[in-house]
Amino acid sequence: MQERSDIQTGETRAGAGGIPGSATAKVAVVGAGSVGATLAYAVLIRGAAREVALYDVDTAKVRAQALDLAHGIQFMPMARVVGSDDVAVCADADVVVVTAGAKMRPGQTRTDLAARTIGLTRTLMPQLVEVAPHAVYLMVTNPVDVVTYAALQYSGLPRAQVLGSGAVLDSSRFRYLIADHVGVAVQNVHAYVAGEHGDTAVPLWSSATIGGVPLLDLEPFDGRQPLTQEVRDTIAHDVVHSAYEIIAGKGATAYAIGLASSRIVEAVTNDEHRIMPVSSLMEGLHGIDDVCLSMPTMVSHSGAGTVLPTPMADDEVAALHRSADALRAVAAEVGL
Repeated sequence: MQERSDIQTGETRAGAGGIPGSATAKVAVVGAGSVGATLAYAVLIRGAAREVALYDVDTAKVRAQALDLAHGIQFMPMARVVGSDDVAVCADADVVVVTAGAKMRPGQTRTDLAARTIGLTRTLMPQLVEVAPHAVYLMVTNPVDVVTYAALQYSGLPRAQVLGSGAVLDSSRFRYLIADHVGVAVQNVHAYVAGEHGDTAVPLWSSATIGGVPLLDLEPFDGRQPLTQEVRDTIAHDVVHSAYEIIAGKGATAYAIGLASSRIVEAVTNDEHRIMPVSSLMEGLHGIDDVCLSMPTMVSHSGAGTVLPTPMADDEVAALHRSADALRAVAAEVGL
């Protein structure tokens, strides 16, 4: 028998298969690194699950992360924390979040890294599906759109059950930058980024609104500068490249992606039917299919539901097609 090391702390879960909702939900997080641990922390703080299970092949790290989280349960909504190097810890999860991926090696290209991560996905997904066949799978590992497509292929699960964090974080950055320029609370900005989570991301300016007013029709107020094409280009650039600044300064992004992903988890466990720009398999919308990319999508206990036919300008549709082509090219390079 394979030696197993795990730690369990907290209150016993009510059991799998109950009524959907955070009061009974089990969330498994694959990968106990900075993103996985931050995501688990956010899930616990928000009360999005009754049980959080961490799975990682690094025995010492997963035990340490589980202990560190469990020691703070007194200050959060009641939950149970489990950490193990055995995939069985993910059994009967309602949501499985995959943050584990290959590490960049010196001299390695992004395509090489993607190929190694896809190889890990090929091995991991059947193991996870065996122990949690009814879970919704949320892929967070980059390149997330291609990884989501691979997970869908290797798991054999229906489209709805496999989604990626996609442009949820990009859209949050987009809204933050717009709010900062216009001078309103970020919560009053409704705007999405579509397409790839990466260099070909597509900011949807034409459908963006503030307080119900189309953003491109909004007159500046409080002495603010108008939202010129130059300003829009700068914002679009910063949406994509701000991650590089964070990585250069601290080595990796963790807080924002952890919060963004925890919000997707919450939309699933609470069956919210919330519209979020997650990555899922396209099936003909805007003439795009057989690729996973982000569009505003209904997220519920079933996973990725209806993709909204969001109005888009002609240049945005063209950009979305370029994004899809770029993602298909990467998928082809890694053998998908």
